[in-house]
Amino acid sequence: MLVASFKKQGWQIGMSQGSEEENASRKRLATLCFLVIGVVYGDIGTSPLYAFREAFGQHGVAVARENVLGVLSLIFWSLITVVSVKYATFILRADNKGEGGVMALMALAQRGVRRIRSRWIVMVIGLFGTSLFFGDAVVTPAISVLSAVEGIEVLSPASAHYVVPITVLILLGMFSIQKHGTSRIGPLFAPITLVWFATLGILGVFGIMRDPSVLKALVPHHAVMFFVHNGKLGIFAMGAVVLSITGAEALYSDIGHFGKKPIRLVWFFVVLPCLMLNYLGQGALVLSDPSTADNPFYLLVPADLLIPMIVLATMATIVASQAVISGTFSMARQAVQLGYLPRMQVLHTSDEQEGQIFLPWINRILLVLTIAVVFGFKSSANLVSAYGLAVVGTMLINTLLVVIVARRIWGWSYWRVIPVGLIFLGVDSLLLTAVADKFVYGGWFPLALGVLVFTLMMTWRRGRELVMREIKRAGLALEPFIASISAHPPLRVSGTAVFLTANPEGVPNALLHNLKHNKVLHERNVILTVDILDVPVADPGDRKSVVALADDFYLVTLRYGFSEDPNIPMALSSVSQCGFPFEMMDTTFFLSRESIIAGDRPGMMLWRDRLFEFLARNATSATAFFQIPGNRLIELGTQVEI
Repeated sequence: MLVASFKKQGWQIGMSQGSEEENASRKRLATLCFLVIGVVYGDIGTSPLYAFREAFGQHGVAVARENVLGVLSLIFWSLITVVSVKYATFILRADNKGEGGVMALMALAQRGVRRIRSRWIVMVIGLFGTSLFFGDAVVTPAISVLSAVEGIEVLSPASAHYVVPITVLILLGMFSIQKHGTSRIGPLFAPITLVWFATLGILGVFGIMRDPSVLKALVPHHAVMFFVHNGKLGIFAMGAVVLSITGAEALYSDIGHFGKKPIRLVWFFVVLPCLMLNYLGQGALVLSDPSTADNPFYLLVPADLLIPMIVLATMATIVASQAVISGTFSMARQAVQLGYLPRMQVLHTSDEQEGQIFLPWINRILLVLTIAVVFGFKSSANLVSAYGLAVVGTMLINTLLVVIVARRIWGWSYWRVIPVGLIFLGVDSLLLTAVADKFVYGGWFPLALGVLVFTLMMTWRRGRELVMREIKRAGLALEPFIASISAHPPLRVSGTAVFLTANPEGVPNALLHNLKHNKVLHERNVILTVDILDVPVADPGDRKSVVALADDFYLVTLRYGFSEDPNIPMALSSVSQCGFPFEMMDTTFFLSRESIIAGDRPGMMLWRDRLFEFLARNATSATAFFQIPGNRLIELGTQVEI
């Protein structure tokens, strides 16, 4: 009995500990779900402001019962097919060690491809998808804030000329606070967006009560009949349906911050029901009064609550824009780390969360372009034409890359990959056809921005390859050089010299210049190379490697993931394989700073040579990027002609 009593007590203690762990896990999951609402779903959550009405706009279909039900059915099944099945169920599986986004997916797909030519094709596809994301990031804040502020036109049509100035002021304020990060205003994001989704659902319920027959739109028959009745016009009217799924990319981009489970739970149990209730409510309103098709969202709101709703919508669009801007900062840093953009200043805005960063140059460029878009298009109705093309292009590229991952990384058979790929590519192709006619009405703008960014990234990548080619051609092999040092030793001085180089097999130019001009070598000489891996964070075991060469020379390689910030002094302080620990006060860093000269050598066209020369001249110095203290640094210049 005593033994049984002990066993029972032990079982009760185990149960108590298990319940505590379960409760802590539930609380953590609830907290993450709460944060997901504010960060992940801000963009797609503001689509009801403009998506449904655009199906009946200038280039849309007639306001008829069959068309209203057809558009609602297309919106519902697009949300199910593209967001619920493709993104929430399928693409979320393709995480790169917990990280998502086009750049992370591209790096993952390249890992499964062996041929150099195939890896280059995957790189081009991924970079173009990233470029389209940058174009989308310019349009999203403009259309979101414009569509919210346009509510004052419903309140007072005479105040329409105030929409653009108010929008510009809001955008100026939003971009000006980016340097403070989202840590201060972040806690407000989730409550605002939660209230927003609750309001969407409540308004939708009251709208459905006007004409409950609108629920028939959930049957796919109405989506099919929409095309039967409207033919070619129905396909192009689907461009408005595309607006209802903008922001789906955020489900995949933000898995590194929140994980898959919270993103899926919030989508299926909060966001999807609230969105569809609101779309159905707008449809019921239009069915009962076709004249409301001009702005069904705000006309669904009771007159007494219109001003609070405009304020809430404006706050929700700011949250949505903030999420896109933060995503652009993260995407740009990944591109810099992987060698597709010049080095630029990265500021951390939070001591607790690594992902909260601020890139001043990216912020300035986004601000200028976004305000230019507002002045150029003047209304969200004009801007929707510029919105869908970049979004669908990014979705199509995501599908291509994830199919490669499914075949090469997951090991799916062709009989499994081909049907899934054809279904998703078929849907994406239909959506792309639907927005193709928007090109001449503004769709060219984000596409042009994407082509510009793509050109910059490809030029920077190719330019760096040409610089490395010239450095290797003019350089000396490292091992024979060390052998000659041993045979004819120069004067040695105390301390450690660290020579940064991208070519570990050759003698760094800074080492040659130091020996030539100063006629001395340090007691210990470290040839240091920094490698950026195709994973977000490098494994601790792969973080560094040290190879001892002759005559107190050491070859050190530091490895970082594309979501990390290299800190060379901190990394070297943990390296003890070089004879003795590093003391920063006894260590001098030598860096060769290349001055690029555009020439007529084979490799790139002259205009691309000059573009690369301009980018290299304005890039952040390697010393600042690698966080090397200026008082321990000696830079030696060298000219490289490409």
